[in-house]
Amino acid sequence: MKIHEYQAKAILARYGVTTPRGEVAFSKEEALQAAQRLKSNICVVKAQIHAGGRGKGGGVKLARSAEEAADIAGQILGMKLVTPQTGPAGRIVKRLLIEEGLDIKRELYLGLLVDRASGRVVFMASAAGGMEIEEVAKKDPSAILRETIHPAVGLEPYQARKIAFGLGLPLEVVNYATPFLEALYRAFTDTDASLLEINPCVLTGDGKLVALDAKMTFDDNALFRHKELRELRDLDEEDPLEVEASKYSLNYIKLDGNVGCMVNGAGLAMATMD
Repeated sequence: MKIHEYQAKAILARYGVTTPRGEVAFSKEEALQAAQRLKSNICVVKAQIHAGGRGKGGGVKLARSAEEAADIAGQILGMKLVTPQTGPAGRIVKRLLIEEGLDIKRELYLGLLVDRASGRVVFMASAAGGMEIEEVAKKDPSAILRETIHPAVGLEPYQARKIAFGLGLPLEVVNYATPFLEALYRAFTDTDASLLEINPCVLTGDGKLVALDAKMTFDDNALFRHKELRELRDLDEEDPLEVEASKYSLNYIKLDGNVGCMVNGAGLAMATMD
């Protein structure tokens, strides 16, 4: 199950991860009020859909006043946002995140995911933040740092420091980075997430690490333990047929074509489809 950026940031904030001040808005009027409350010289208006690459599609824009933020909100709300991850069908924008602007000195990439090969959680990091990590991995695999985490001990302080130094962070920031990275790991494991991605994580002019973006995906099989997470589900962002199937506890994945496969196991499903 995927959630929106503003929902992921709210979860991370509870674990002590620094995030920008921001509010969700569902209308132009709410966007105006949110921007006024922020009292920031620059506001960022961000479309909230379950897909990356929103900036390239015109879904992330800067505003220098509350009135300009409201005007931009009126343009983005209701638009069909097409990004490399949505495909040509795109997604209709129904909610926005109105957020304070920051003094960005550097952009980094941080990610946690389950590595199927090792059967463990892997912490990935790169100094090439703000870029699609797939492109970074393709062009320069050595630019991505990887730390495999033992499930019995969790992310150890030396691993966090190794990541911080590997990213080339200033010495005075490394001590602050260690609890920041440890908090990300706790958020990942406590919520039974399958993916946690901060792209970018920024180093601000005053030497702070801030999660400027946040993407979280949870293991559906563990949601029975997290009633509060189930309530974050946005059915508008899911395929209607998959939503209907979930009502009957069916695992249904919509694909292209006109032939369907009914099977009783993931391996058999892939073999049958092939």
